[in-house]
Amino acid sequence: MTKNECYELGRITKTHGIKGEVNIWLDVDFPDEYEDLESVFVDIKGELVPYFVQKILIRPNQTIVQFEDVDTFEKAEALLGASLYLPLDVLPDLEKDQFYYHEIVGFQVVDKKLGVLGTVNTVYSMQVQDLVSMDYQSKEVLIPVSDSIVLSADKAQKILNVDLPDGLIDVYLSE
Repeated sequence: MTKNECYELGRITKTHGIKGEVNIWLDVDFPDEYEDLESVFVDIKGELVPYFVQKILIRPNQTIVQFEDVDTFEKAEALLGASLYLPLDVLPDLEKDQFYYHEIVGFQVVDKKLGVLGTVNTVYSMQVQDLVSMDYQSKEVLIPVSDSIVLSADKAQKILNVDLPDGLIDVYLSE
């Protein structure tokens, strides 16, 4: 399994207790959908290593996991900061007008008023506001992800339709 065949589920943020449990941050909209999680791939020095979930407890703002064969504080501590992955084929299907962030990388950004602008490089998931990154005139431009700005994604044509606020592009072009 390679990272290209997976999506990032979250990250191990800290240890929990002394028996090998870890806290993980789930980078998902609905953490409860993962309460029956059986296994994940853990990024260990660039390699995806399968880990089997022995126990998972999902609480608001905290998910505690016990992996099989991780039964000491030291073994849990060795996993700190590691990213967790799942295969793309286990992602739930979305409604027609919805998309996963990884799907729009490489899409052409087309603004309602300005026309074709650039190509999506990545999407940053931030605590307050997710941001689409694109290059425009050799500058990185960040587009806030909101229903009023990101209008739709045409998966067949690989186009991200947006309605940028007036002056947003100018902020990035001015020195």
